[in-house]
This record gives sequence, C-alpha cells and structure tokens, in this order.
Amino acid sequence: MSELINNREFGAPELNRRQQLLKEIIKELHQGKSVDEVKARFEAAVGDVTVSEISAMEHALMEEEGIPVEEVQRLCSVHTAIFKGSIEDIHRSSKPEEQPGHPVHTFKQENREIERLVNFKLRLHLDKYRREAGEELVFKLLEDLSLLLDLDKHYSRKENLLFPYLEKYGVYGPTKVMWGIDDGIRMMIKETKGKLANGSADQETILLDLERIIKEVNEMIFKEENILLPMALEKLTEDEWVSIARESEQIGFCLTAPEHEWIPERVPLQLSDGESGATAAEAGGTAPEGTAVPQGFVKFETGILSMEQLEAVMNHLPVDLTFIDENDVVRYFSHGKERIFARTKAVIGRTVQNCHPPQSVHVVNQLLEDFKAGRKDAEDFWIPIKDKFVYIRYFAVRSEDGRYLGTLEFTQNIAPIRELEGQKRILS
Repeated sequence: MSELINNREFGAPELNRRQQLLKEIIKELHQGKSVDEVKARFEAAVGDVTVSEISAMEHALMEEEGIPVEEVQRLCSVHTAIFKGSIEDIHRSSKPEEQPGHPVHTFKQENREIERLVNFKLRLHLDKYRREAGEELVFKLLEDLSLLLDLDKHYSRKENLLFPYLEKYGVYGPTKVMWGIDDGIRMMIKETKGKLANGSADQETILLDLERIIKEVNEMIFKEENILLPMALEKLTEDEWVSIARESEQIGFCLTAPEHEWIPERVPLQLSDGESGATAAEAGGTAPEGTAVPQGFVKFETGILSMEQLEAVMNHLPVDLTFIDENDVVRYFSHGKERIFARTKAVIGRTVQNCHPPQSVHVVNQLLEDFKAGRKDAEDFWIPIKDKFVYIRYFAVRSEDGRYLGTLEFTQNIAPIRELEGQKRILS
C-alpha cells in the first residue's frame, strides 16, 4: 500500500527511491548513528530534497514505521541540520508571497521581529548576565521573555488556522511534529521565566536555558519558512488563504501586525451574454462575507426560535460552547464577544484529536472512550489563567434512548462568581 501511496504522491520511480532513502537515513539516526555518519550518504545518494518529500517522510515514519510523534520531534532538529543546505538551495530563488496582509507575509514579518528580539536584545542581555548576574539584568531578561511569550499568538494561528487546511490535504506528520515542538518552546520560556522570577536556579542553569530557547526559536523559524510555508503555498487555494487572513485577528498577532487587509485581485469569470460577472471566489463555492442566510425556524419541544434568534442566544451566553459529534468531528462552537480559548472556523470539520497538542491527545481519547462506553456522563477541570479562573466542563450528549450523539464542551470564567459575597435582591 505504501508503494501505491508514494506513486500517487510523486508519480515517478526515482522519487520513490529517494523517499525510501530518506526514510532509511532517518531510521539510522533513530538507531543511534551520528549526524556526520549519515550526512555524507544523504548528500551523495539523495541530493536535493523537496518540501513534499520531507512531509511524506515524516508521515511515513509515524504511520508505517511506528515511530512515536515524540521521537520524530527529537529527530526533526537532527534531520533539519542534514537537509538544511539542500532546502536552502531549493528556496533561494523562489519568490515568497510579498503582499502585506497575506498570511505568509505576516508570518514572515513576525519572524523578523522574533529574530530581532532573540538574536539581538535577548542575546545582548544574556551575554551581560553571563559576565555579571545582577538584579537589573534579571529584570531585563524577564522583560525579554515576557515579550517572547507573544509568539504564542504566532504559533496559535499556525496551529488553529493553517494546520487544519493542511490536514484536509492529507498532511498530518509535519503538523503533529511542529505542534509538539511549539509547545516545548512555550514551556521552556515559561519555566525559565519562573526560575528567574523566584531565583530557583543558578546562573549556569539559566544561561543554558536561554541558549536553548534562542536555538529552538531560530530553528522553528527555519522550519516554518523553508518547510511549512512553502508546503502550504503548494497546497492551499487563494480562497483558503483569504479565510486564514480574515480569521487571524481573532487570535492576534506577534510583536507586529499587518499594515492593512489583504485583498487579492480577482479575475472576473467570462460569462455568456446576459449573465452578471462574478469573481472566481464567488463562483467557486466560497461565499463572500455578508451573504444573506435564509430565515428558517427551529422547532424545539418547548418552543420555536428563528435561526437568527437561536444563534444570538447561543452567542450571548456567558460561556464558550463547542460541540463534537459521535465521530469526534468538531461541528459547532459559539462565538461570543470574549472567548476564553481561541476558536476559528477552520476547526469545523476537523477531528478534535487534531485540535489538541500531541502530548494531550491521550487525555482527550480517554475521556471520549469513557463517554462512548457509558462509564461517565461528565468530567470537570479548572485552571487559573492570568486574571481568570477557568471552569471547563465536558458532557456526553445522548439521545432519549441513550445513544451517544457527541460531546459538549462548556467553558466559563468563574473568577467573578468566586468573589461573590452576601446577597443582591434589587437592581443596582
């Protein structure tokens, strides 16, 4: 079966041979060989490597060879060092999307700001801290790391907007690997910031942590711009990029923001006499914003609501609601004014497992298994997040005869509720 998949993907025996060699080289790394031992073989036997081949290789390592996602994450940095020269040669002459507001332009614009922060400002303060670990430098490093945590928005847009579209095209391996590395970078920054703030680590430990953060952040920029974004440009349609651009502001931007909205030029379709012109996007199935929705009604056992009323009610609830069906596919989420966790329309139709970092998927699967088997009907979690105290509840949704229909996620900031005292009986 893997041979058939590769033939369909690359369409040539030579590319299949190269793909097999790539897998063998990575497996040798997995078995303990050094980078130097395999690098010469790679350069002699494989030569230039394309983004699609790396994508297929990572997917095959996990699906066909049974190598865990965590191991591919570890190998990712190693094989990036091997592939780096070839990938750079491929993309040196390629022209990236340069229109301000295009998601790729925005990702790269943010990366330039991230590079300035880690390679100049953070590096400068790190070198000074190495010579003299005074209180003033600790404060400056804390300030740098607080700014760097803004890359959570950059990573979140990548994970919640770009990854779902890639998965629709069958690209799973790189997204899982990259999400895991993103989480590792987030955790390193938070942990190092905590060590600096409470003085729980010595100078040498802090220096090692900061060096690792700088290295990992720079390597992620390389992987995005030489693997992820070129692959996405190969796969996604213009309309899909438009959707990503429109939803990006819901999550936010990192250290900088687009200068203006990206509005691509649309080529009018050539229609027969008497027909009005339409853009390719409008004719191709992606409805423009503002399209009227038929005013139907929904009849419930206890009343009737128009679609407009129903959606308004759901979005006025002081909670976030998300519903996944019996096949674990996200079908709906409410979109009130102040969501606690970011949701974008790209998650609709995506399995809930692919909406979570690889490290936490086992928890999701266990909860769903318990709901489907009838062992549980609900599960609650609560976590402090900045000035919020977030109460997260999951409910198994069942039909009258007990058939499992899906799971409802109910999320609420209960910090104001926890502070209530006494009683209130009249209007303020």
